[in-house]
Amino acid sequence: MPSFDVVCRVDLQEVDNAVNQTLRELAQRFDFRGANSEVRREENAIHLHSADDFKVRALGDILREKLARRQVPLKALQIGPIEPGPAGTAKQKLDLQQGIPIEKAREIVKLVKEMKTKVQVAIQGDQVRVTGKKKDDLQAAVQLLRAQDLGIAMQFVNFRD
Repeated sequence: MPSFDVVCRVDLQEVDNAVNQTLRELAQRFDFRGANSEVRREENAIHLHSADDFKVRALGDILREKLARRQVPLKALQIGPIEPGPAGTAKQKLDLQQGIPIEKAREIVKLVKEMKTKVQVAIQGDQVRVTGKKKDDLQAAVQLLRAQDLGIAMQFVNFRD
């Protein structure tokens, strides 16, 4: 039976490349000279640190531009608040979403079941599997999910015939 998986995955190598490009641009920008700005990735989070909150916002803009150029979905970023740091500095944490949260998975299941087509939907850990007898039903499910704005970056992978 044909099936596909709905997942939310971010290519961490592309994120590392975007962070490195951001650091290279920081080294050349005049407004960041002597500001001790820092961008680093730890597991599924990116930490921004700079002299003040204005520079942290600018740093975030540069990073989001580099991520977008490398086809990393910006919906997969969960942007935290800008927090004051030591000695008047500012910092911000950006979480990278890996996997679909259970609430969003239930919402996906509900949306697909409301279509009234002959497809089965199952939550499997941090992904959702959609199975049906006809490819057309599966393609209709993909179109429905692409049209909805669930606030997460969804990829449709592992299509099997």
